[in-house]
Amino acid sequence: MSFSRRYLFAALGLAILGAAAVLYVIPARHVHESSGPPPALARLGATLPPRNIPAIAFTDGAGKHVTLEGFKGKFVLVNLWASWCAPCVKELPALARLHEAVPHDQLDVVAINVGRATEEESQAFLKAHGAGSLDVYMDSDHALLRAFNTFVLPLSVLIGPDGRQTGQAIGPASWDAPEAISYLRMLTTLPRKAPASPNPTHM
Repeated sequence: MSFSRRYLFAALGLAILGAAAVLYVIPARHVHESSGPPPALARLGATLPPRNIPAIAFTDGAGKHVTLEGFKGKFVLVNLWASWCAPCVKELPALARLHEAVPHDQLDVVAINVGRATEEESQAFLKAHGAGSLDVYMDSDHALLRAFNTFVLPLSVLIGPDGRQTGQAIGPASWDAPEAISYLRMLTTLPRKAPASPNPTHM
């Protein structure tokens, strides 16, 4: 075999090995290094930088006033919905299945009805639409919609354990897809940053 032919075969072999390495490394980086949400949660965009949540009171199923601050210490997926919003109603069962799949001390699903129904009517509506496992929350005066600066429903807001908004989705998402549940479970197991030391120069 001539030198030129041996050189050609060697170069061809290196090219094949290089292509194989590229094909192996790229998927591995995508699977193991990507920190973004999966396709099922394509609507869930990051809030950068994370921002403080509004200190707005709403009511629970017993008519008691609560705030999002009260859920601090775990991830919270806040979902604003209404019975007249068809995409909201379609999304409710997926939120209920997510609520059942993830421990509530790690991630809580807080679905808040922004309509004008009573607590009893909201509970009956959730049960009738395959979402009876969700707790009842009400915001009949739309204070949270105004605070989050949107009137588009459904609106979902992901809040971190530090009580700050880290993500937002406008429109329905496949919250109960296996990849979505795995992603949200993964978020709850990531190491949490220690809170910053208070600045003594600020009161």
